[in-house]
Amino acid sequence: MVAALQQSRVMTADQVLDGSFLIGLGAGLLLGAGLGVVASRVIVRRAVARVRVAERRARSAERLAEIGSMTGGLAHEIKNPLSTIGLNAQLLQEAISDLEIGDQEKGRLTRRVAALRQETERLRGILSDFLEYAGELRLAPGPVDIGTLLEELGDFFDPQARASGVRLRIERPREPLQATIDGPHVKQAMLNLMLNAVAVMERPDIESRDLILRAERCDDHGVDSARLHVIDTGPGLDQDAIEKIFRPYYTTRAGGTGLGLPTARRIAEAHGGRLEVHSTPGVGSDFYLTLPLAPSEDSPAG
Repeated sequence: MVAALQQSRVMTADQVLDGSFLIGLGAGLLLGAGLGVVASRVIVRRAVARVRVAERRARSAERLAEIGSMTGGLAHEIKNPLSTIGLNAQLLQEAISDLEIGDQEKGRLTRRVAALRQETERLRGILSDFLEYAGELRLAPGPVDIGTLLEELGDFFDPQARASGVRLRIERPREPLQATIDGPHVKQAMLNLMLNAVAVMERPDIESRDLILRAERCDDHGVDSARLHVIDTGPGLDQDAIEKIFRPYYTTRAGGTGLGLPTARRIAEAHGGRLEVHSTPGVGSDFYLTLPLAPSEDSPAG
């Protein structure tokens, strides 16, 4: 074996002496250098492509922010003259009632002005909902008693529920429940849900019209949370509607703007919580807002 190794070493030395090894080594180095240049070019091209994609995304995001700002400003600019139109329509309606003309003509003019006022108010509502949804959401969390919050919502909303023939019931939590939340924003989210519930129960085919506000403590995947329910006995939602209901401008009722539910969900998520729905067609719906009782690290502080 030793002799074989020595012979191998001698052969290698001979190859080096006759230059074949050096030629092969040089060719290998040249080939490696060539491959290195090609690989470098590929890396550079990919890096440039990534930079260009990032630049396009940055320009697109900047453009979207610009359009959002312009849209919000335009909405404000439209809202101001709408107020003037609505006020003048009201004054015109009052003036028509004082005119000394026939009742038929007076009724015709009154109906036209009333339609104008109604559409003006509808546009104001659409713009208000849009500004509420698209505007910056800044929370001011503080200690809130959930049971008290429900009672205040019930006292405020009960006259409207009664006017629509809806029975409102409050189910306070079984124990005192304190949450660190932005009370006014959570009330706004709940009111959006309550308004939707009353609207869907105004259909003539709905026999039982009940609206239930319920709150309870829950363990939400290991997080101590409060769950606030808005339960109605309306027509309910099918699976297709449930998948779309939280999209902006999607609505299942006439006259709806389709922004109330997305705004409510946005408020829930800003608190580190969520808004979900369980619904059965022909039985009713349960929209529930789940909020962590401790402040979320992701929640804006104001």
